[in-house]
Amino acid sequence: MNTRYQGGLAEAEACRYIESIGMLPLCKNYKRFTGEIDLIAKDRDTIVFIEVKARNSYTKGTPAEAVTRTKQKRIIQTALMYLKENHIYSAKIRFDVIAISNGEIKYIPSAFNADIYHLNK
Repeated sequence: MNTRYQGGLAEAEACRYIESIGMLPLCKNYKRFTGEIDLIAKDRDTIVFIEVKARNSYTKGTPAEAVTRTKQKRIIQTALMYLKENHIYSAKIRFDVIAISNGEIKYIPSAFNADIYHLNK
């Protein structure tokens, strides 16, 4: 199974999962020159940017470990573009990770944040 297809399946599974816990999906695969955000959802009064990672084995680490600082920075920059394009200026935001491995979902709310450290490094 190729990685793009596997990623699509994982994102669909993650979308079903966030709906099951009461989040409202807003956007899938939001792409800009700064990067891509797999899922954007609303959790009550919070806009949630979700990175979905899937792995069949742990030889290259866990799925959550694949969300490096560089990847976090790209997600943050892309999230800022989404907020600006959608005229969202005062919402609470959160960055979550959904890691899927061997059919098991691990949900990591507030996996990282958009502090100044991420934007300057």
